[in-house]
Amino acid sequence: MAAKPDIVTLDQIGAFDTLIDARSPAEFALDHLPGAINLPVLDDEERRIVGTLYKQTGAFEARRIGGAWVARNIARHIEAVMQDRPAGWRPLVYCWRGGQRSGAFALWLRQIGWAAAQLQGGYKGYRRWVVEQLDALPPTLDWRVIAGPTGSGKTRLLQALAARGAQVLDLEALARHRGSILGAWPDGQPQPSQKAFDTALVDALRRFDPARPVWVEAESRKIGAVQLPESLTRALQAAPRVLLQVPFAARLALVLQDYAWLGRDPPALAQRLLALRGLQSNETLARWQAWALAGQLPPLFAELMQLHYDPLYQRALARAAAAPVCTVTLPDLGAQALDRAATALLRDCAAAPAHP
Repeated sequence: MAAKPDIVTLDQIGAFDTLIDARSPAEFALDHLPGAINLPVLDDEERRIVGTLYKQTGAFEARRIGGAWVARNIARHIEAVMQDRPAGWRPLVYCWRGGQRSGAFALWLRQIGWAAAQLQGGYKGYRRWVVEQLDALPPTLDWRVIAGPTGSGKTRLLQALAARGAQVLDLEALARHRGSILGAWPDGQPQPSQKAFDTALVDALRRFDPARPVWVEAESRKIGAVQLPESLTRALQAAPRVLLQVPFAARLALVLQDYAWLGRDPPALAQRLLALRGLQSNETLARWQAWALAGQLPPLFAELMQLHYDPLYQRALARAAAAPVCTVTLPDLGAQALDRAATALLRDCAAAPAHP
């Protein structure tokens, strides 16, 4: 009989070929370790039934029923996923606490002859580690914050910096949201859960070299439904800022390009604008909704920028703790202008002190 699986810690993950999440699909969808594949030993309904049995009739009945399902599901995964794995394959399995689900899976794999191991503490232990990292990592990095009003090309400038080899953190890409009332991702793409956002953020932060600046866009504490960790918020508030100055016409053209998809569903756009009730007069809101329903995006977005987004930006700028270290004036937001701006920033602003 194969020996019980080894119990390994998070810092040993790199020694394994495949990371297997044995939890249910719903648990996996909420969050999982980066790079893991989901091979559940109980699906969502089976897990619900076993949990109910455990509470109502006791552990033995739950394990009797659940054990058969676990065995059947593990066998199915072995047949469907693992038939081409060589004898030297090393899988690491985890579940919620590093208990029975991952233990059973790893034991079966070891019975076959693979050097399977079990992650100590499971996902719950990993989640504790993520929370610790979210607090510890941001103060160790040398941040540069790019600020500017709506449509000033902050994300595009980050992309230009990344193309020139700079370290860049795109928080809106991680959050799948632009951080405003109209900031949802196109085509109904949902935001990640808070836990999944935290996982992706830690994964990104750990890749940065603390000896080099990290460029990031100025953000509020929340990006859509997800929230930045307090440690990162404090670090960005104290970091040197780059202020972008862009002609209004160029900004409006960019906004119309980025948000053109909203015009495909005028009633939905008009409904979204109701979030501004109480922040704008009823007369202004009615005008904006009429433009939305008529598909008249240029006047709608122009007034949204002038009456809503630009005043918000000016107030946020006044509250910023750090003085600007650079001001960049862009005549337009074409690729050449952004590349020149990125070159100038890396030449003139990358070496600025982290805490002026």
